[in-house]
Amino acid sequence: MKSEYKISLAPITIEAAGDSVKGTLEQQQANFGFLPNMYQTMANAPAILKTYLFGYEQFRTETEFSSVEQEVIFMVISRENGCEYCVGAHSFIADNMSGVPIEVTDAIREGRVIDDVKLEALASFTRTILSTRGLPTKAEVEAFVEAGYTERNILEIILAISVKTLSNYSNHLCQPELDVVFSSRAWSE
Repeated sequence: MKSEYKISLAPITIEAAGDSVKGTLEQQQANFGFLPNMYQTMANAPAILKTYLFGYEQFRTETEFSSVEQEVIFMVISRENGCEYCVGAHSFIADNMSGVPIEVTDAIREGRVIDDVKLEALASFTRTILSTRGLPTKAEVEAFVEAGYTERNILEIILAISVKTLSNYSNHLCQPELDVVFSSRAWSE
């Protein structure tokens, strides 16, 4: 999903970056071996890029979720928000870095039920938190906990929603092209 309106600000290259964001972009290029288009568009407002990167890192390193569960959460949020860039990028990451079985990735991309019961409970509860704006029913929370998750995990899903809101919404408005490295897993609604 892309906004009817596209922000006209040009992506920020390392060469054109101001002091407030240049080091951040250089670090991300060093991390990835390329500078993701999404980061270049977010760099137009350095605080959004820095906040996104900090939150993303905290979610990846400080939550109890496995890398597979983290990717399921990010993909579900991005799909529900209709973010073509993030679904494509996270599909590639799921397949090549996070160890997500391709049938799980494809189920999320296609809006189908995940065969793995625990991962389906995670995906379903993530959708619930997102669609209810953090107001799940007692029964929905109890089902999530029965599936093997905790109350702490509920708060960690809120962190993921926060992070993905920054990237999904800025991508809707900035409309960065999906990087070539992720193009094998391009997605659209």
